[in-house]
Amino acid sequence: MFLSPYALLAFTASFAYAAPSIVNPAVPPVVVLDNATFIGSTNGTVSKFLGIPFAEPPTGDLRFRLPVPVGPYNGTYNVTQYGLSCPQQSQNLFFTPAPIPEGEDCLNLNIWAPSDIQPGANLSVFVWIFGGGFQAGSNSADDGGVIVQRSIELGEPIVYVSMNYRISAFGFLASKEVEEAEVGNIGLWDQRQALRWVQEYISTFGGNPANVTIGGESAGAISVGLQMVTNGGNTEGLFRAAFMSSGSPVPVGNITHGQKYYDALVNDTGCFGTADTLECLRQVPYEKLKAAVDKSPNLSSTQGVNLPWLPRADGIFLTAPPQHLMLNGSVADIPFISGDCDDEGTAFSAFAAVRLDIQTDEQFVDWINETYFSTTPAGRLDELFTLYPDDPAQGSPFGTGNRYQITKQYKRMSALQGDLIFQAPRRFLLEQRSGKQNTWSYLFKGEKDPFLLGFLGSRHASDVPTYFGPGQMTDYLVNFVNHLNPNGPTVDLSWPKYTNASTNLLTFTGESAPFQLNITQDDFRVAAMNEVTELSLEYPL
Repeated sequence: MFLSPYALLAFTASFAYAAPSIVNPAVPPVVVLDNATFIGSTNGTVSKFLGIPFAEPPTGDLRFRLPVPVGPYNGTYNVTQYGLSCPQQSQNLFFTPAPIPEGEDCLNLNIWAPSDIQPGANLSVFVWIFGGGFQAGSNSADDGGVIVQRSIELGEPIVYVSMNYRISAFGFLASKEVEEAEVGNIGLWDQRQALRWVQEYISTFGGNPANVTIGGESAGAISVGLQMVTNGGNTEGLFRAAFMSSGSPVPVGNITHGQKYYDALVNDTGCFGTADTLECLRQVPYEKLKAAVDKSPNLSSTQGVNLPWLPRADGIFLTAPPQHLMLNGSVADIPFISGDCDDEGTAFSAFAAVRLDIQTDEQFVDWINETYFSTTPAGRLDELFTLYPDDPAQGSPFGTGNRYQITKQYKRMSALQGDLIFQAPRRFLLEQRSGKQNTWSYLFKGEKDPFLLGFLGSRHASDVPTYFGPGQMTDYLVNFVNHLNPNGPTVDLSWPKYTNASTNLLTFTGESAPFQLNITQDDFRVAAMNEVTELSLEYPL
């Protein structure tokens, strides 16, 4: 048994919970939900229940509709294997990733919990939303047992949940037809439904529905930010804190900005000319629809991070562009952590820079205009191009001088894209909420010169092992989930809050773990990011 003060504190706070101990791994854990028995698995310390459906299968007439809550459970479920992942958009890479089982019947979630917990233990809950550019990814990508195991070792046990949500066109179809039918941002509604499921059932797994923190990376972090700004900032009691890794409310505009991709899908599926193209798409055989979706631009295309299937302002889930909602105060009043990697834009710039051979200033200007700001008047971007100069020493990977010019404009593209989609939105969110709620921020500058990947620097997602490793961020995260404060007796460095008066960043440096930790200030590229934010507010994607 764990006898640390934190274990005793957990016991004192909830008499229903006994400090963790090893249970017999040969005896599978069993929970009862409604009239059904769910049989999971355990390693003796952490139990897991995989592939539990939280909504009706979004197939047939339920395709391109908001999620329908699953009915009362009946029967027996063997939940020892992951469920299907939602349909993955092909990325047309030069290599073929290992396939994962996928299909439309994918609205399921996974739970990891200490093996000796009992219903009513009232442990804090961490709900994870995966990333993947809203085109790929799955709730099977990350092992929540790693974080639960570390929480047990700290004497601060938590319950971990990971959800699936519909992605690509299946979850983020965008057009005037979608807007009129009120079925925009389906993937975000899936996430909301999973959070409602947690409220109804998580106590059976030992979790406290009143103590839920939501978190995510990349598209998952963007999703977390959008869950914070929807509904006038009213969380409906679904969560009390948020953790965002490489993602904040993204600068997107109206849902009709995706019209050309919807029209292409309609044409490629044979639905052009039908009286109701959306209803026609519901009836298209899955294989035919999936093939048409796979033709749309992806993460390896040449249009950077301006992807076709993004969350957009639909008038319901997002009543306005997300950054406009923040200006109007439509943000959940909860503690949050938001951090980025130093070179967020490199991974999204390399394909375009090389495939289009972007070498000159003129090519760079044309690409930025066409990709992100096609509706801006002549001359409007002149200041932007001055602030992101044709100087590789000021480009990303930052701090690498003239090295890593895979094309002469690559580092410039990387700097601007990283700030436009990641760094500037993070800073804008923190600036808007300073003094209104408790906030913390971090910057990962580790692995700046990885073997054979120096041109990517501290690339997007390179911080993930710091919390899923487990690594140095794991303890901060467990503390935050339990106490709404990342600090605690086992962390390497006290992490001060972020305020406009003191823009503190917990900063990771070094080429490998354990990384050096320091507190630095969020004072880099201020004028450049202010211009990026102003443009984003005026001309959202």
